[in-house]
This record gives sequence, C-alpha cells and structure tokens, in this order.
Amino acid sequence: MKIVLVGLSFFLFCSTLAAQQGDQRILAAREALRSDDGALLQRLAMQREDHPLDHYVPYWLLLHQLDRADSPPAASITAYIQTHQGSVPASRLASAWARHLADENNWRGVRQVLPDAPPNAESRCLDWRSRHALGDTTALEEIVAQWETLDTAHTACEPVLATAVTSGHIDENAAWQRFRRQIDSRTPAAARTTLEWMGLSQARDFDRLIANPAAYFDQLPAQFNATRAGREMAIAALVRMARQDETVAAYVRMLKREADFSPAERAYLYASFGYLGALSRLPQSNEWFALAGDVEMSPLQREWRVRAALRAEDWAAVERAISRLTAAEQEQEEWIYWHARALAQLGQKDAAQQHYARIADRYGYYGMLAADELGQPFAVVTPDEEVSRTERQRVATDPAIERALAFYRIGLPVEGVREWIAAVRGRDRSFLLAAAHIARDQELHDRAINTAELADSHANFTLRFPTPWRDLIEPHAQARNIDPAWVYGLMRQESRFNVPARSGAGARGLMQVMPGTGQLVANKIGMRDFHTGMLNNPRINVKLGTHYLRMLLDDLDGNEVLAAAGYNAGPGRAKRWRADRPLDATIYIATIPINETRDYVEKVFVNEIIYSALFSSRPQSLKERLKTIFPEMAPTFADR
Repeated sequence: MKIVLVGLSFFLFCSTLAAQQGDQRILAAREALRSDDGALLQRLAMQREDHPLDHYVPYWLLLHQLDRADSPPAASITAYIQTHQGSVPASRLASAWARHLADENNWRGVRQVLPDAPPNAESRCLDWRSRHALGDTTALEEIVAQWETLDTAHTACEPVLATAVTSGHIDENAAWQRFRRQIDSRTPAAARTTLEWMGLSQARDFDRLIANPAAYFDQLPAQFNATRAGREMAIAALVRMARQDETVAAYVRMLKREADFSPAERAYLYASFGYLGALSRLPQSNEWFALAGDVEMSPLQREWRVRAALRAEDWAAVERAISRLTAAEQEQEEWIYWHARALAQLGQKDAAQQHYARIADRYGYYGMLAADELGQPFAVVTPDEEVSRTERQRVATDPAIERALAFYRIGLPVEGVREWIAAVRGRDRSFLLAAAHIARDQELHDRAINTAELADSHANFTLRFPTPWRDLIEPHAQARNIDPAWVYGLMRQESRFNVPARSGAGARGLMQVMPGTGQLVANKIGMRDFHTGMLNNPRINVKLGTHYLRMLLDDLDGNEVLAAAGYNAGPGRAKRWRADRPLDATIYIATIPINETRDYVEKVFVNEIIYSALFSSRPQSLKERLKTIFPEMAPTFADR
C-alpha cells in the first residue's frame, strides 16, 4: 500500500509540475473577470495552453461580455456550450444565457438553451415561463399541482405565478393559504406580493401591519370582518404578534373579538398560537393545539404539536400527535424513535422494542438512541475498504478530478468545489472511494468526508471521520480538560476540517470562531495582539476555540449538550431553552426552536460517539453521553 501511495503521489506531483506553468494565465484571467478587465480577458482567451483549466478562460470572457451592451453573438455562446457540453462552465454559461434571453423575452431561445443549463430552481421557473409564453397550458397546471411548495420560489417565477393567480388557475382560497404561510415565516415581506397578485387594496396597509401588528389590530374598523380580506389581515396581525414573542397578547386580543372570526379561522389561529407558543416554550401551547382540533396544519405545526407534548412529557399526547402526522412524516427516524419512547412510557414495551428495532441499524442520532434502548451501543466493526492502485490512477486521471485539484492548487476553492461535485455526481462506489482517498491525500478533508459518505454512509469510518492536526488539537483539549472526541465531533460539524472555511455570519477557520468571540477569548487569556485574520491560522483558531468551549462548559454546568447548543446559537439562548425542572437531554434537544441548532447538536454528538469509538476501540453509548439538563441556578457569564 505504501508503494501504491508513493507511486500515486509521484504521478500527481508530475502532473502538477507540468500544469503549474499555465497557472498564472488562469489566475490572471480569473482576476480580469473580477476586476472587469475585458481587454486583458480578450488577450488571454486568444492564447491556448495544454492546461486542465484552459477552457475556463473563454468561458470567463463570454460571461463578462454577457453583462455588457456588446454581448457576444449567440453563435459564440452556442458553440462553447456544444463544445464543452456537460462541463461546469458550459452549464453555468447556459444558465446565464437563458437568463439573458428571458430578459429579452426570447422564449424560443430559452427553450433551446435550457436543456444545457443545470436543473435548479431558476431553470424550473424559466421552463414554466417559456412554455406558458409559447402557449403550453400544462405549465400553469404544473404550478397548480406544486403551489404549496412555491412560497419561496426563485424570483424568476414571479411573472408566471402571478399569471396563475390572475387567470384563476389558483383559486382565492389557495392564494390566501399562501399568504398565511408567508406571513407565518421569518420573511413575511413576500406576502405583500401575493396580495398584489389578488388585486387587493389591503396591499397598501401591509407595511403598517408588519411594522406594528398590535397597533394595526387595535385600530381595525368595526366591520373589518365583512370581507375575507379584512379578516385575513386581522389574522395576519395576530400571527405577526405571536411571531414577535407576544403570543399571549395576541391570544387575548383574539378572545376579545373572537365572534368576528369563523370557527375555522379561530382554529387556524389556535394552531398558529400552539406552534409559535411551543417555539417559546409556553405551557399554554398544548391547550392551544387542542383547541385547534382537526384544522389542517402546516408540516411545522404538526411537528411542533409533537414537540410541545414532549416538552410537557405528556406521553399520551405525544402518541396522539405522532398519529396525526402524515404517513410519510411518521416514517421519519425521529418520529419512529419518539413513538417508541411514548409507547414504552405508556407500558407497551413490546411495541416499543419493535419500533426501536426498525431504525437501530442506522448510524444517525435517532438510530443510535434506538440501538441504545435495545442494549446495542455503537461500535466500529469493519475496517476501511482498500482501494486498488488501478482504481486510484483511473480516478486521478479523470479530467473533472484533475480540474478540481487544479483549482484547489491555485487557490480558487469555490471553483474547486463546483468541479469536484460535478466530478463525483452519479459515479459508482469504487470511483467515489478512490476519489475520497485522493482528496484525503491532498488534505481536502471536507471533500474526502463528503465523497466517502456518498459511497457509503455506513462504512469507512476512519475515512469519513479523519483526525488531522492531532498534535495540535489533543494537547489543547487535554489542557482544558475537554474530551478530544467532542472537540473533533464539533470541528467536523463546524468546518469539516477546511482551514479557510467561513460562514455567512462571519465565523472562521477550523472551529468557526466568530471575530467577536475570538476577541473576547483573546482578551481573557492575555493575547494582546489578536486580530481577525488570526482565525485562519489553525493553531490560533484551535487555541481560541477550545478556550471558548471551556468557558461555555464552566458556565453551563459542565454539560456538553448545553455547551454545544451555546457554541452554535449563543450561551444565552442555550440557557433560556432549559426548563424549570430537570429535563431529559433528548427532550431538551428535540425542543430546541432553531432547526439549524437542533440538527447541529444532534450531529455533533453522533460525531463524538464515533470518534470515541475510534479512539478507544470500545462500544460507545449515546444515551449515556447525554446528561440531564437542570434548571439554571444563578446568573452567570452568559447573561452578562
């Protein structure tokens, strides 16, 4: 195996050496696109070199010209797309060209180029618009069939969605249901567009409702309920109040004017109050859900009816709420597990065991918990699969893999990721495993992990759970009395060991430390010369990240569950999510109101269990790792 690795490394070295001569031209062309230097791009595109990324230079030139008045002739774009059909730049150019043609209302042209564009949300919208513009009535029929999934559709869809409403293909009730879903979301502004499509004068009052929903409701005219639009705007004001953590105040206002709403409208409001109250851990949530009766609920409302019952530890209500999920929802691992827990609590042990057994062989969070209930702690039982020299060489010489590695080599990881994703899409298991090994050899740990999981998410644990920088990470973890497996589990979830990783919120590096957090910790440990750029240095990042973990643990009862939630969402939130009584950690996690944080905590602990099993070579229990969450005793660091 060592000979194979040395041979492959030498091959990659020789390939890299040969390609580096043309790297500067590629980098210069990419910079010319960024700096809007069309003349330089033109000169560079006229040169040709034997380089795996050579075809990107004319692509960047065509992309640059598309944004200008002197757009390239259609023949040039068509020729490029046909010559490089199926490649990443050809697909992206086709998408940009389709967008350009749509802006010119050239719908026949759009139809011709769409097959070469990636099948994404924008392409779907342009497909509908072009078909409708050319007289294909089935486009609107498809929109009607998918209407409930289009609340946050790509902006390219808006003209054809508006047509679906104004033409009557979408009836008034379906349009109002869309309005309700948009109002009861983090981005309610889109609801104004739905009002405008319906041609309602209430669209003029929308900004006032969003700015101060309580005042809007309190100033309703006496006969607001004479029209559906009047009632829906009132309902929207109450829902927005509840969204602003004023659920009880909204409920009281509804009671004062409940006669102005129909039974179905009141039931809808109770479902909304139940859902939004559950997010805020209000004890009235279960009562509101009960008052909603059999009203049709959104997926989130159905889900949080279960979570509210869990929070109250009302196991009979948990079972009832799960039985009212859709058939597809009931088959999700999470609800199979909680159904089993409810049955066990209600004394139906045999039925509970049967439910646990359905998911106990799965390596996710709920599969591990179910296995624990059956006395089957997690253990790594099979070694990683070997990959032959022939297969490694086949993959290493694959043009798409070569392009991805070339982009990484010249410091353009975004383009590298795009090429890598295209390279592994639809490949067989053998190709994927070899690609994962090559990525690991190149220290592209995030690509290695993702690709190995595509091959098999139940095998090759050391490949999927790598341990880079052990000489850096373990001393810092041990110095702060933190389990290295937990640090690795958190780091894998944060960055997948991608050193330059940066989140949309600005977190940086291996442990995704926020600049403000880095400064806070640096001040605490006496690092006087700290600046944000240091977070891209693995040594500084791990030092500050592990110090911060220790601060969180000290402030949060030494509880890893609270600390993990605090690391993702902030320690103040992690504390507020506690109950006023001791709470099973699995229930605490299940009722975290931020989806991202709930998913994050679950995955961090799955990672930790697997790393612990790899480090110790002994079975590990997830259930035993999740300690009880106790009520807060006194104000501490997180509140200051």
